[in-house]
Amino acid sequence: MMDKTKTASVLTCPECGHRKEEQMPTDACQYFYECEQCRTVLKPKSGDCCVYCSYGTVPCPPIQQNKSCC
Repeated sequence: MMDKTKTASVLTCPECGHRKEEQMPTDACQYFYECEQCRTVLKPKSGDCCVYCSYGTVPCPPIQQNKSCC
């Protein structure tokens, strides 16, 4: 199952719409992400564990593997 886990996700800023592909950490959650275009600091939406689950095209690796995250 590990070999099907995706580690790249495209984050989309909800403020300006800027999109950027980022590598997701496989051993930790990323709670904050600063948009390089408008400098808005993204935080997870209520109920999500990290910015990738809230704003990314792919959820974080632990969620992909049906594991608890952070």
